[in-house]
Amino acid sequence: MRIHVIFATTGRAEVLGKVIRRLTDQTRLPDGVLVVGTCPADVAGVEGAYPHLQILLTAKGLCHQRNAGLAALGDKGDVVVFFDDDFVPAHDFLEQVEALMTADTGIVGLTGQLVRDGAQTGSLGFEEAVHQLDVQQERPPAGEARTAWLYGCNMAIRLSANPQLRFDEALPLYGWQEDVDFSSRLAQHGRLYRTAALTGIHLGVRGGRTSGLRLGYSQIANVIYLRRKGTIRFLHGWRILTCNVLANVAGSLTPSPPVDRRGRLKGNLLAMRDLTSGRIDPRRVLGL
Repeated sequence: MRIHVIFATTGRAEVLGKVIRRLTDQTRLPDGVLVVGTCPADVAGVEGAYPHLQILLTAKGLCHQRNAGLAALGDKGDVVVFFDDDFVPAHDFLEQVEALMTADTGIVGLTGQLVRDGAQTGSLGFEEAVHQLDVQQERPPAGEARTAWLYGCNMAIRLSANPQLRFDEALPLYGWQEDVDFSSRLAQHGRLYRTAALTGIHLGVRGGRTSGLRLGYSQIANVIYLRRKGTIRFLHGWRILTCNVLANVAGSLTPSPPVDRRGRLKGNLLAMRDLTSGRIDPRRVLGL
C-alpha cells in the first residue's frame, strides 16, 4: 500500500517544519510527502525536513491547494493522508491506517479520535503536544465507530474509491466545512470510520488562515451552500451555524484576542443580509 501525506499550508512555516520532521519517527514511513503552499514564505525552512519532500506553490485556498496536491500525486498513491500543518500525529498513525485499510477493503475513509484539539480548547504548543504523546503516551479511550464525516485536520482517503473526487473550490480560502462536504461524497463509495487507533493532537495554531470577517461570513454562507447541495445534514448544519453565531455574539461583548469575535459576528450579519436578499454565496468572501 502506497501511502502519501499532503499538507496544505498558509503562513505557518515554523510549526509545519516541526510537524514534517516528526514524520521521520513514524513506525510506518510515508511513501511521499507533498507540501502545497501559496508563496515561498509558507514553506521557508521546510525543504529537507523529510527525504524526497515535494513542494508545490499554487493559488491560496484550502480546497484549491488540496486539489493541487491530489493532481500532483496522480496515480502514485493508494491512500492519501491529509494532515493540517498544525497536526501532530502519534508515531503509529500511518501504521494503523495501513493495517485498518488492508484488513477491510470496504473502508474508504478514516479519521482519528484526538488526545486534544486546540481548535476547540485554545492554541497548544508543539513541544507540549510531543510531551503528551511521546513521554506521557496519552491515548484516547479505545473505540471505533461509523461516522458521517472525517475531521479535516487528519483524514486518510482510499484513492481507488473515487479517483476523480476533489474538494469543492466554491468554498474559497479557509474552506469552512470542506471536510464535511468531501466526506459526504466519499461515503457514497464505502464506509467512513472514526477510530482511537489513529490519534494525535491538533494544535489549533491561530493565524495564517483568514480574517474574522471572512470566516464569519463563511460560517453562514458555507453551511447554506452545503445544505442546498445536500452534503451536510440538517441538524449538523443548524447546530454548527447557531453555535458559532451565539459564540460570536457572546465573545463580542467581552473580546479576548486572538479570536476576532466581533469580526466574525460582522461577517455573520453580512451573510444573513445576503441570505435574505438572495445573494448569499461562499465566494463573496473574496470581496470582503
